Amino acid sequence: MIFRQLTDPESWTYTYLFGFPETGEALLLDPVCEMIDRDLSVIQELGLTLSYTLETHVHADHITSACRLRSLTGCKVVYPAMDNLPCPDLGVSEIEPLKVGGTTFQPRFTPGHTDTHHCYLLDEAGTGQIFTGDALLIDGCGRTDFQSGDAATLYRSVHDKLFTLPDETLVYPAHDYQHRHVSSIGQEKERNARLGDNRTMDEFIEIMDNLNLPYPKRIDVAVPANLLCGDCTEDVLVNEPEGPSMQG
Repeated sequence: MIFRQLTDPESWTYTYLFGFPETGEALLLDPVCEMIDRDLSVIQELGLTLSYTLETHVHADHITSACRLRSLTGCKVVYPAMDNLPCPDLGVSEIEPLKVGGTTFQPRFTPGHTDTHHCYLLDEAGTGQIFTGDALLIDGCGRTDFQSGDAATLYRSVHDKLFTLPDETLVYPAHDYQHRHVSSIGQEKERNARLGDNRTMDEFIEIMDNLNLPYPKRIDVAVPANLLCGDCTEDVLVNEPEGPSMQG
């Protein structure tokens, strides 16, 4: 399997490219609309064809390129089934994983950042990789103060669905604001400032209630667009509001 971690410097989003030379297929996890040309160029350089886009959740800080990539390449758009959106071609769940090129993307339902958030677990040659979206970041986690977020729910999701994985499982988040690329379950259990070091749920809720973060500058544009699998029209891209970037 070919694996690439790609970055959008504007939203600090990691897009993950998975390539399967045996079948000629590629999958993009959490693609960003402004990065379409880059993503398609990398896929072409690898001699692959985009078969799927996959989302961890309905994002608030960037617009997904899923719908535009589908129109350009004919790929299938995949979302968590419980999002119940009108636009995906396929829905996944814990009992309905996605299989591509002999690899299984196993969903783990991890609500709390949003109420339908999913992570994706891969086990390649005995090395576990968990793609955690915004549920678990390196030394942090996603916000819980909008999109049906809930701190107690996120605490349970991380402890029940992520911290129960083997310590050596690699953690690949959807964002990092300090140019870090990968962590591990063991490291996050030990060092995560919000969720690690045996922090209690009450302590976590208090931390999340006192973050005092600014209103995400793109949420009012990104969420409606992403409920349509990324309404990547020029009007949407040009008329985004100014303001502080989303953090956390």
